[in-house]
Amino acid sequence: MNRNRIVIIAVAALLVVGAGFWVFNSVLGDTQPASGPMTAIPVAAQPTSVPDPTAEPMPVTPAATDQPTMAPVAPTEAPTAPSAETPPNEVIRYQIVADESTVSFRIAEDLRGQRIEAVGTTNQVAGEIAVNPSDLSTAQIGVIRVNARTFTTDSSNRDRAIRNFILNTDQYEFITFTPTGIEGLSGSGALGQPFTFTIRGDLTIRDITRPVVFEASVRAESAERLVGVATTTVKRSDYNLQIPSVPFVANVSDDVVLTIDFVALAVTQ
Repeated sequence: MNRNRIVIIAVAALLVVGAGFWVFNSVLGDTQPASGPMTAIPVAAQPTSVPDPTAEPMPVTPAATDQPTMAPVAPTEAPTAPSAETPPNEVIRYQIVADESTVSFRIAEDLRGQRIEAVGTTNQVAGEIAVNPSDLSTAQIGVIRVNARTFTTDSSNRDRAIRNFILNTDQYEFITFTPTGIEGLSGSGALGQPFTFTIRGDLTIRDITRPVVFEASVRAESAERLVGVATTTVKRSDYNLQIPSVPFVANVSDDVVLTIDFVALAVTQ
């Protein structure tokens, strides 16, 4: 074997080893943990319903005209419910409780020749809802944030591939949904009655934002507690989410089903 051939073989071997290290680090290497607990971005809600003209006017003090402020709540801390009854025409703010909520994605793939549905879940979600029970048409939903670093499936290798290669969570930690409109809500609310409606908004995954529509259903278990679910289907290709070439995985679907199952509790103003 001549010297040139030996050099070529050595260079090829180094390239193979280097490629192996690149594949490991970019697909199966360690990833950054969540930077901290999730906090809700306060929704800029104002009472929008028309006061009862027959009601006796209430005195207004300078403090009463100020915009109420609210500190974000860590996911393990349930917001404190109001102790008194909520008067008609008053907006109630609710915050999603991470410990009782789940965000999931579902996507079909061939794994070792078998068609399966890969499911990833996390409870690291935060957001606010503002509702006037006397006029549901004025309901508002704030920005919903999900920590993409915390998604887990039934495979640790898949989890690392999702965080490292598909979602690039070291650089893009959060997935955000910014609502732009609610359709199908009207009238007044009633405890125990489910309400179905649609939520339009902008979904940002990594550095790409696309308009999506969630189909939602929400029910008030009490004046202080809302439970609901919202679902949409997005195209993986719309967000340029590439699947790494790994053994045993093929034919990954372009459709991804996103679901938010949430509990939201009223907070003091």
